[in-house]
Amino acid sequence: MLDAPTSKQAVYAALIGNLLVAATKALAAVWTGSSAMTSEAIHSFVDSGNEILLLYGQHRAGRRADAEHPLGHGRELYFWSFIVALLIFAIGAGVSIYQGIAHIRAPQPIENPWVNYIVLALATLFEGGSWTISVRQFRSTNRGRLGLYDFYEAFRKSKDPPSFMVLFEDSAALVGILIAAAGTFAATHWDMPRLDGVASVLIGCVLAGVAMVLARESKSLLVGEAASSELTKSIVDIAGKNPAVLRVNGLLTAQLAPDQILVALSLEFSDDLRVPELEERVIEIERSIHAQHKEVVALFVKPQTPKTFSEARRNRFGE
Repeated sequence: MLDAPTSKQAVYAALIGNLLVAATKALAAVWTGSSAMTSEAIHSFVDSGNEILLLYGQHRAGRRADAEHPLGHGRELYFWSFIVALLIFAIGAGVSIYQGIAHIRAPQPIENPWVNYIVLALATLFEGGSWTISVRQFRSTNRGRLGLYDFYEAFRKSKDPPSFMVLFEDSAALVGILIAAAGTFAATHWDMPRLDGVASVLIGCVLAGVAMVLARESKSLLVGEAASSELTKSIVDIAGKNPAVLRVNGLLTAQLAPDQILVALSLEFSDDLRVPELEERVIEIERSIHAQHKEVVALFVKPQTPKTFSEARRNRFGE
């Protein structure tokens, strides 16, 4: 069985597919004068630019920490993901809706509609291949489950924007192809060129909806989300197994990037420990956590009593 592709491989596959699709759609749009095909060409060019920005964000996020950025550059990926969502909305959706309204107000018949059908068939082939790769990659983060609710939960919990952004973009592209094909058929079959413009507006609305969903999730990650509950539970279990720990009071986590997490851990240690012994125990706990969770790039262990931890939590969260 083939290994699931990584998010970077999924982005590269989407970039190649979108470039091929954009070129064929642009030629068809010029040849036929179809508004819906023009919107689809714009959509594919925007998606190609988005993939380049996501790859750039992944590159920037992988840089090592420095004096000015002691926690690294991981959140650059979340920043560029948010920019991608804005571009989908502003350029992809905005231009498609504008193009559609202009075509409705001044309709022009589609010339050689068969060209549209051929191009849309090729686009379905290219986009379908990219979509298949992105689904395989996304499934790998959800233990292979395929239900709609499982996909929704995986999307909400995902800390890797390129993985779900490529999936949403490819899904929107396939929906847009269906709308463009329906618009071409309706406009030519009933001799109503305005329907081609209506299809363009509908494509823009699909892109706007996708953009708003992606922007909301990207903003949440950019502001700062906690790590997964599975990782939190694992760290608590590791710390609790140390014989010097009387109690794990709690911990705070922050997702800095898909593979970079900050953890602040509050522990109550045995009262009979001296300072050198306490330091050794803290080092043991840190090594154990890092050994099992390479993604924990910053770990702070704070010896506290439960009362002190509770007071600090109340002050921070207003509990």
